[in-house]
Amino acid sequence: MPSGTPIPAHDPGSFDPVPYDAASSAPGGGLLDAIEYRFRLLRAGPKPMSVDGRQLGHGLPRRLIPLPELSAILMHPSCDFATRDRVWRLLVTQARTGGETWTVGAVGVALPGLRNAAARLARAVTGDVQAALVTEFVAALCTVRLDEPRVVSRLIDAASSAARAALRANEPAASGEVNFAPGSALPPPPYGHPDLVLARAVAAGVITAGEADLIGTTYLEDVSVAEYADRTGVSRWTVYKRRKAAEGRLVHAINAGSLSDADAEVIAEATLTTAIEAPPRRRP
Repeated sequence: MPSGTPIPAHDPGSFDPVPYDAASSAPGGGLLDAIEYRFRLLRAGPKPMSVDGRQLGHGLPRRLIPLPELSAILMHPSCDFATRDRVWRLLVTQARTGGETWTVGAVGVALPGLRNAAARLARAVTGDVQAALVTEFVAALCTVRLDEPRVVSRLIDAASSAARAALRANEPAASGEVNFAPGSALPPPPYGHPDLVLARAVAAGVITAGEADLIGTTYLEDVSVAEYADRTGVSRWTVYKRRKAAEGRLVHAINAGSLSDADAEVIAEATLTTAIEAPPRRRP
């Protein structure tokens, strides 16, 4: 059984569930509802996506078990932690090596836990909680250790923590003071004109014009990720990942000194990125 964090042949983090986006599936309206609807379809057809209970052992049915049925089995009170860990080690390994469909399968089997985590997050932070949580869960599939117990619990805990940090970083600050401390958020202007700074970042090759539009629209114009996705005809997942990647390059450019200190505050303001350790400017 694999342990540690092997280098996957397939990167689950590259998964982009366009057909699983809530905007493209009617049944419940939310991203998790749309994923569940599509996940249930994996049981349809002559060859449903399954695991072999005979190989897994631990009292599981000695036959091919479709993933939706497997999810129900794992949630039953009679299913012990050793069985859950055995199954989740297989699911994580398959997500790392078996292609995008297995990433979908792992997310689907984890839906009960993801729903509970999303409900808790929604009471603590604002923003697109479900998209952030699923994104971080898929990222955690690449890094979770398989030689330790409670695999799925650690996956969901890691996803919840990362999603909470990302969403809190995007919340407007109650204070009017600039603060680059991790976990805080930045206030609105008048610290500069974010549109002009984003334009400079495009000119410097840090981000593309499309990424500047994405950041400016979803942060500065109070347009949600879901609305932006609808406008541009792509999934919420895609929008969220593109924005996160662009923000990361902006932070790296600031920390590397590729952008002047004069630009650092307003770029951080534009992206509401707070993990920047840029020194404060001296005021005359």
